[in-house]
Amino acid sequence: MNTQLTAHFTQADPVMAALIARLGPLTLQPRRRPPFQSLIQSIIYQQLSGKAAATILGRFRALFGPGRFPRPEAILAETPERLRSVGLSRGKVNYVRDVAAHAVAGALPTLAQCNRLADAEIIERLTAIHGVGRWTVEMFLIFNLGRPDVLPVHDFGVRKGFQIAYRKRQLPAPEVLARFGARWHPHRTAAAWYLWRAVDALKESNG
Repeated sequence: MNTQLTAHFTQADPVMAALIARLGPLTLQPRRRPPFQSLIQSIIYQQLSGKAAATILGRFRALFGPGRFPRPEAILAETPERLRSVGLSRGKVNYVRDVAAHAVAGALPTLAQCNRLADAEIIERLTAIHGVGRWTVEMFLIFNLGRPDVLPVHDFGVRKGFQIAYRKRQLPAPEVLARFGARWHPHRTAAAWYLWRAVDALKESNG
C-alpha cells in the first residue's frame, strides 16, 4: 500500500510524498463496527477528552448490563433522566435517542448496506440524524468503513497538519484545502492521516 501511495504522491505532490517517507507506513485499520454503535460512540466522544468520554461510554454500556452493545430499542426504553445519569448532556441524550429512533425505523443503514453506498449517499443519510454532522460522518467513513478518498477539510488537525507540512503561516481555509487536496485523489484519506501524524510528530519533537 505504501509503495502505491508513494508512487502516486511522488508524481502528484512531492511534499506529501516526503511526509509519507518521513513518517513511515500507513497503519490505519478500519474498525468495521455496526453503524449504530459507531455513531452512538462518536456522539458520546464529541467535545470530550478521550479519557472522560471512555468513562461515560463505560457507564452508558453498564446501564444495559454486561455483554453486547445495547440495542436501539433498549436505549429508547430508558428515560432521558437515566441516560443523563451516566454523564451525558441533555443534548447528547437527544442525539443518542435520535440515532436509536432512526435505527428502529430502519432508516439507519447496516454495515452491509453501507458497503453498497457511495460516500456522498452515506453523508446525506446520516446527517439527517439530529446531532450527526458532516465531520462525524467523515470520521465514520475513515475510521469505521475504511473509505480511501475522504478529506475532512473542516477538521482542525488536518488543517494544522497542512500548515506544518507545507510551511504555511496560517491555517488553510477549508475551501482552499479542498481545492489543493483534489490532487491527492483517490488517496485523500491517506493524505488526511499523514497530516494528522504531522501534528503528532511536531508535538513529540517539542517534548
